[in-house]
Order: sequence, then structure tokens, then C-alpha cells
Amino acid sequence: MSAPDPQEGHEHKRGEDCADYLERIVFFLDNELDEADCSAVRHHLDECGPCLKKYDLERTVKQVVARSCHESAPEALRAKVLVQLREVQVRITSTD
Repeated sequence: MSAPDPQEGHEHKRGEDCADYLERIVFFLDNELDEADCSAVRHHLDECGPCLKKYDLERTVKQVVARSCHESAPEALRAKVLVQLREVQVRITSTD
């Protein structure tokens, strides 16, 4: 018989739901929360192993995406995209 997982079925004070914190993690990572919310999220992550794991995953994905987004599109591709955007704008304007 294995030992019970201390994180399994964990409950937080005042009925706080992990789903609420998981939604706020993205805003927390982007520094878009006020200090009170940041403090609450930090406290929750200190107390909740499963949410901390999800936070670490989100942070890692965000870092990898940020590193990958430093490349610029080739000039020929940029020109083609601009032409297509202008064509769409002309079509929208002519149907109005």
C-alpha cells in the first residue's frame, strides 16, 4: 500500500479554487496583476505543488516562445503579406 499523496484532494482556506489561480498565472507571468493579486498568487504557489508545477510549465513555454520570436520574416515574405493585406482592405472597402 502506497503512502497518500499530500497534494491529492488538497483544499485551500476560504474555498479558494485552484482554477482561479491557474487563470491568473498568465497575468502574473506578464506582470499584469496588482500587488495584492501578485501576493495572493505567490502565496498560493508556495502552498500548492500542482499549481506550482503548472506555473513552471507556463513560465518555461513563455520563455521558449519569447526566444523563438526574435527572428524577422524574410523581406520577400513581408512584401507578399503586405500586398495581400492591401488587397483585402480594398475588397472590404469596395463592398461597403
